[in-house]
Amino acid sequence: MTKVYLGLGTNLGDREANLRRAVRLIGERVGTVLRQSSHIETEPWGFESEHKFLNAVILCETDKTPREVLRLTQQIERDMGRKSKSQRPSSTVHRPTYTDRPIDIDILLYDNLTVDEPDLKIPHPLMYERDFVMIPLREIREG
Repeated sequence: MTKVYLGLGTNLGDREANLRRAVRLIGERVGTVLRQSSHIETEPWGFESEHKFLNAVILCETDKTPREVLRLTQQIERDMGRKSKSQRPSSTVHRPTYTDRPIDIDILLYDNLTVDEPDLKIPHPLMYERDFVMIPLREIREG
């Protein structure tokens, strides 16, 4: 079994309920959720919106490959009402366009694996720039 850290964010609807539902669906489809951080409320990152985000990080144990985890988490996003997820940039020069969303699920870490594909980068290339990822990630890694 592999340990995967996932970042969760939501800024539309009942944010607490969105996070609970995402964690439940990840547990059902991806693997056992071993740990979950507390929630952190933040301003939008990378775009402007009147809707604040609620973010968390979870640790999940899975037998799925990184590609399967990506496919499953993107399906969960769609099932929860996410219209479309911007393609990840193939270089660090271009950034995706961010928008309000009921849920966003990012693969942050997948054991010690490094993946560098156009639509899948592990570790997540922007996680170190985001306090809303690093604070909850440290909480569950050190806790």
